[in-house]
Amino acid sequence: MKALRFDLKSTCSVTAARRGQLVTGRGTVETPVFMPVGTVGSVKGIAPWTLKNLGAEIILGNTYHLHLRPGESRIEALGGLQRFTAWDKPMLTDSGGFQVFSLASLNQISERGVKFQSHIDGSHRFLSPESSMEIQNRLGADIVMAFDQCPPATATREEVIAATQRTTRWLDRCMEAFNREDQALFGIVQGGLHEDLRRAHAEELSARDLPGYALGGFSVGEAPAVMVDLLQRVTSTLPKAKPRYLMGVGTPRDLVEAVATGVDMFDCVLPTRNGRMGTVFTSEGRLNIKNARFADDQGPLDPNCACRTCSTYSRAYLRHLFVTKELLGLSALTEHNLYFYLDLMRQIRVSISENRFPALLESVRSLWPLKA
Repeated sequence: MKALRFDLKSTCSVTAARRGQLVTGRGTVETPVFMPVGTVGSVKGIAPWTLKNLGAEIILGNTYHLHLRPGESRIEALGGLQRFTAWDKPMLTDSGGFQVFSLASLNQISERGVKFQSHIDGSHRFLSPESSMEIQNRLGADIVMAFDQCPPATATREEVIAATQRTTRWLDRCMEAFNREDQALFGIVQGGLHEDLRRAHAEELSARDLPGYALGGFSVGEAPAVMVDLLQRVTSTLPKAKPRYLMGVGTPRDLVEAVATGVDMFDCVLPTRNGRMGTVFTSEGRLNIKNARFADDQGPLDPNCACRTCSTYSRAYLRHLFVTKELLGLSALTEHNLYFYLDLMRQIRVSISENRFPALLESVRSLWPLKA
């Protein structure tokens, strides 16, 4: 069996939304799918059995952070990333490139790769297409990402062109260095906010006939409306028979808008990070549990939510936990946010199968306005 098979099950008759399945050696993932982010091998504050109960089918690990601590050699010796983290379902690792450019100080980009200083101890490190592949091969996730150069939102067109061309050259080196038949390598489309560059790069990478393709370099400072407009123009350029992954995005509105363009996979730190900051996503919009008006509120966090947090705790108690900095509060709010995101994806999948996705899209649009 191939490391990854993508089966397209149904499509929307009005939009480009589609429902499918990712079939891996560690299980099947229903798409469209949201992947909780487990940066250092853990979704912050949430146990793997809780993730399964919430309905998570695949999670993401971060190559950069796992390389720095505890190191791919140690993880490999301990049985690989899934055994190390007690997560026996499919897993995806990113290439580490985005973190090298955004977190590391004094990074120096060359054709060979990127020299950088660790954000943890300042030690000098080097990451290249070959070393990214070696690290990810040793970590052992089901899906691995090619090493790419993600240009900042402030980059000029000439800088975006240079980064996009280098991403292609680096992809070819990744393909040469990649050496595990039980893993699937995804390429990453760059091109900034330039439609012509995006479409050309998507066509160029599609010729490599990879198991899947990602859209990188979005949600890096551009307005959400600009991102959606560009996705509507470029997503269809990617192969129809392969999974499409929008990296690092986004809000509930972002997800449904991207699904409408034909995107299948998502990851984002918003539900977990916002939960730890006291902000939750509900059927009535955003809610900030820190607000004093919740101090005596005996109602659930979201009266329309079936998650364990909403069926167990009152808003008053959750606010008390948060303001007293009790870890239970952070975990409970994070659990709710993850349930909200995973349940939204379940609703999306059902609506596509029943050919009523456009109604769901309009409902989400009315609840979550899109910024210009």
